[in-house]
Amino acid sequence: MIDRTIFKNKKVAYHTLGCKLNFAETSAIGKQLADKGFTRVRSGEEADICIINTCSVTDTADHKCRQAIGRLHRLHPSAKIIVTGCYAQLKPKEIAQIEGVSLVLGNHEKFDILSYLDNWDELDSSQIVCSNILKTKEFKPAISHADRTRYFLKIQDGCDYYCTYCTIPLARGHSRSGTITETVKMAEEIIANGAKEIVLTGVNTGEFGKRNGETFIDLLKELDNIDAEVRFRISSVEPNLLTEEIVQFVAESKRFMPHFHIPLQSGSDEVLKIMKRRYTTADFADKIAIIRHHLPDAFIGVDTIVGVRGETEELFDKNVQFIQNLDFSQLHVFTYSERSDTKMLEIEHKVPIKERKRRSDLLHKISDEKTIAFYEKQIGKTATVLWESKRSSTGSMFGFTENYIRLRKNYDKNLVNTFETVTISKENIASTISE
Repeated sequence: MIDRTIFKNKKVAYHTLGCKLNFAETSAIGKQLADKGFTRVRSGEEADICIINTCSVTDTADHKCRQAIGRLHRLHPSAKIIVTGCYAQLKPKEIAQIEGVSLVLGNHEKFDILSYLDNWDELDSSQIVCSNILKTKEFKPAISHADRTRYFLKIQDGCDYYCTYCTIPLARGHSRSGTITETVKMAEEIIANGAKEIVLTGVNTGEFGKRNGETFIDLLKELDNIDAEVRFRISSVEPNLLTEEIVQFVAESKRFMPHFHIPLQSGSDEVLKIMKRRYTTADFADKIAIIRHHLPDAFIGVDTIVGVRGETEELFDKNVQFIQNLDFSQLHVFTYSERSDTKMLEIEHKVPIKERKRRSDLLHKISDEKTIAFYEKQIGKTATVLWESKRSSTGSMFGFTENYIRLRKNYDKNLVNTFETVTISKENIASTISE
């Protein structure tokens, strides 16, 4: 049994890198510590403990994690530094050697952080507690919110897709999730706390319920039946799991927004085979057409990776041509970096770093053109905006329409966390182009 008095008034600093899932999990850890007496460090104060939740999707992500550890050690030289997350799961020994690190926790262990803090005085040297995540069957839900209007609800974790470029299964384990009943209950609790928008997030969200006999579409239907003034968004869903039934459901839904995020990764069938993706470019184009048929004004975000091994100039040109012909709203471009323990390292053809950047720049340009075209089609249409609490230096407030267009207006505190019907114009569009 942990003595709460050990932690009373101890100050903690948090630093999260990577995806929305990581932010939700950091929030879950933060709630555990707050319940035991920890308080969040304020500007100018020195923390007793620093918790860093890491990402390892690229070499750049690893580098940022190391930078964060060094920066927090300089700011809080007496603090005990605990590092967890995907980088910690994949390379715990590497992290343990960084100056200032007291404890490295794997992705399974991160939710039991309090048990490792019980021996507070012994956390003076680098310790590693990192089990084989592939043996983990338990699902740990999590919730986060950056603005009090929008919450992120973790409904799934892990992935059973062993794409050749990706380390996520090694970092997060097999696909697993909670039940529909548990998830709906969590959503209702969030709504009771004032949430007006909930984003369903996970590693492979469409696999919700895979191991307990339930389905993603059944979860959506149950959430849609919640009697409250709230709306839902679905985070990234694999193309092979985004069925026409789901799209049609969103089109007829009371609460789910016309907003889809779909990983393409490459517009070349040859590269998709190298990646071991589970669809063809024809399949992907069909998904986009289905969305446009049911929801002509839907926002469609598409992920792509450039510069993977085996992506010759010819195959990249195919990728560009395919993407240019797709009717989407925004492209999220990721530049490939070699990851240890992945099958892609067996491919000899390697794209030079400078060429990877050129390809990335080209796709970002295409994305900007697509986004501008999407916005222009929306001008003059009526939309419902959920206004957020953030106030800019120029005195503006911001909010998103159903189809994810960020609008602005003069700040009015009475509108925070409320819905308002507006007409979209060039003047009130505040969305940034490139991401």
